[in-house]
Amino acid sequence: MSAPSTSEPTALVHLPAELRARTREQASIAVAGADVRAIIVALDRTFPGLRFNLCAETGELRPFVNIFVDGRNIRLASALDTPVAAGSVIHIIHSVAGG
Repeated sequence: MSAPSTSEPTALVHLPAELRARTREQASIAVAGADVRAIIVALDRTFPGLRFNLCAETGELRPFVNIFVDGRNIRLASALDTPVAAGSVIHIIHSVAGG
């Protein structure tokens, strides 16, 4: 997928295998947005319904979803308002639990 044409910073978002059915099997996607919230909105615009897998109805990040911007957990930064710089690498990771 080619990079979006916008003045907002473009980041490379890596998606877990669990979400790839929603993204036409794409593992990595170039997305423009000034912060993580804007990145999620842009992903949902391209892949309708994806936001539901990441955020609760309240708009906050689901507890089992972890997002890292350039290796830093956004929960330890400004959560969904964590800024995204041009060239940032974002990893979305679903927690795994079991017994």
